[in-house]
Amino acid sequence: MKKAEAQTFQKEVPTDYGYVVRLGQTVPDFDLELPDGTKTSMKALLGKVVMLQFTASWCGVCRKEMPHIESDIWQKHKNNPGFALYGIDLKEPAEKVLEFQQQMQITYPLALDLDGSIFYAFAEQNAGVTRNVIIDKEGKIVFMTRLFKEEEFEEMKRVIETLLAPPNLPKGEE
Repeated sequence: MKKAEAQTFQKEVPTDYGYVVRLGQTVPDFDLELPDGTKTSMKALLGKVVMLQFTASWCGVCRKEMPHIESDIWQKHKNNPGFALYGIDLKEPAEKVLEFQQQMQITYPLALDLDGSIFYAFAEQNAGVTRNVIIDKEGKIVFMTRLFKEEEFEEMKRVIETLLAPPNLPKGEE
């Protein structure tokens, strides 16, 4: 496979997942702001493998999934400069997001989506919030989940591992 081609890890995403983005598509550009005022953007994260986790404090399935994201993904990859993980909290103020983060005992950053514009760049109006989007180093969407399904979560972990693995050098170039 040529480096320029986006390698997606799913054949398709079920239509009932409610996504408005597609596999292989360049991720929409948007700014991320953390409750402490720290800012970044998808453009600034280009060159990294990025996991976006959409969440909200009132979401029971999110609460079930978040400890697994913390232990199985964040703790494993947080020191890798080629990886970024942002939870994106749907329509809740900074104080609520900080309280939620503390309650859930997660250390990965939660960003604000006060008006839902980030969420709705990815999902249909009235779509459920529990979802993850994996973006490759070229800024292409390569994997998307919905709800917390163990098999899908395990596959997402493998996708992240694959994307972060050093490239295989052709014989003689090791």
